Amino acid sequence: MSEDTIRLATIGRILRRRWRILATLAVVGALVGYGASVVFPPRYTASASVLLPGQWEERELLTQVDIATSSTVIDRAAAELGRPGVSGAELRDQVSAEAADGNIIKISGTADTPERAQQLSDQVARQFVAFAARIAGGTDSEAATAPETLRQQVEETNRRITDLAKAADPGKSVESVQARTSLEKLRTSLEEAMTKLDQADPASTLAGMVVMGPAARPTGEAPPTRMQLIVGGALLFFLFAVIGHLAAARMNRRLRTEPEIAAALGSALLGTVDVPAERRAHRPEESGTRASIRRLLGIDTRWDVPAPQRSVDEAGRQIRYRRVCARLRDQLPSPRRLLAVVPDGDEIARRAAAQLVAEAKGDPLLRVVEVSVDRPMVPDRDTESGVLVVLSAGSWTVQELAGIAEACADGGHEVVGFLVAGTVRAGETRSAGRPPDSASPALAVRGHSTGGSA
Repeated sequence: MSEDTIRLATIGRILRRRWRILATLAVVGALVGYGASVVFPPRYTASASVLLPGQWEERELLTQVDIATSSTVIDRAAAELGRPGVSGAELRDQVSAEAADGNIIKISGTADTPERAQQLSDQVARQFVAFAARIAGGTDSEAATAPETLRQQVEETNRRITDLAKAADPGKSVESVQARTSLEKLRTSLEEAMTKLDQADPASTLAGMVVMGPAARPTGEAPPTRMQLIVGGALLFFLFAVIGHLAAARMNRRLRTEPEIAAALGSALLGTVDVPAERRAHRPEESGTRASIRRLLGIDTRWDVPAPQRSVDEAGRQIRYRRVCARLRDQLPSPRRLLAVVPDGDEIARRAAAQLVAEAKGDPLLRVVEVSVDRPMVPDRDTESGVLVVLSAGSWTVQELAGIAEACADGGHEVVGFLVAGTVRAGETRSAGRPPDSASPALAVRGHSTGGSA
């Protein structure tokens, strides 16, 4: 797992074996999201639209957006709303504007109630239109009256053209017809120029801004809503839990597969067996409330080790132990005596070694020795033909297993093979012939407590 690519099968194994802790963390995340929704009250957003008549370029629309959210417009809106303790600086974070299609400026206001959100957006829209009209009108009287003066001059010119046309020779000579035609063309050109001037006049365009009705009162909360916070918290905690499992598995250097264990011990696999995972098999330091919580959440079993080949029933489990004994008898010369080395603290391996002793019935004759992985020491060779290492997968590193193998070599023993033990729930298999576990204490010997035979 530490070196392999993460596959969907790995995610599926996490979901199958750790669904309790994942579900618990998802519930905790949902509660955190609910708490966040209580701390941060719901917000509502209302929007008002302002129509800008005429032709506008994109940069001009962006300028109007900046004007709509300027401090001048927001301060005027705050003064009109008259909310005690609410200034323009506070409202500036609650107001936004954007340019929509069709020369429309959409002004949005956010508040803690639908009514306040509606009032805020409507007031900002009105103040924006009023401020734009004021800019268009200006403060210079001469600049303000210039367009009207120009229109009067055009009208006076049109009257003068009419008088000249009447005073021209009413005859049908070529010169008179050409003169009247030229005067009419001049009149048409003046009218077209005045029309274009009216269309291009920014003052008339800005003054023509229209608020397209009051803002609709919001019926739902603005994102993130309470439900979104709850769902988001649950998903976030769930994803963090899955990522945490994957990160822990990549950082864990304990050997999980049989080929890795075989390479570390320098020996061959003789078989895989299982033992019932009973509560009474837990170590003393794992008893109490903490162990109960671990079992309840389903984190007392490993998820990152391959699924063991479980026995169908108790008879099948005994057959697997007997097959290991048969392989040892075929491999070892007579008399067949072995040390069954178990890493200290590996309760699963200790129980498997005890059951192997019971199934062997003296052939081969096995002595169970528990060896510390920190300072491994194996009794010196006496009449034993070799060492059988019994261990559980996913519990020991390369260095720890290599240390056990070196300790066996220092004691003059040859590692003839190893046995991998797993667990199966006690309720999954039932039979009347299961060997008792009480035989293990009489057979177990602490390897680090003596340097000679035990």
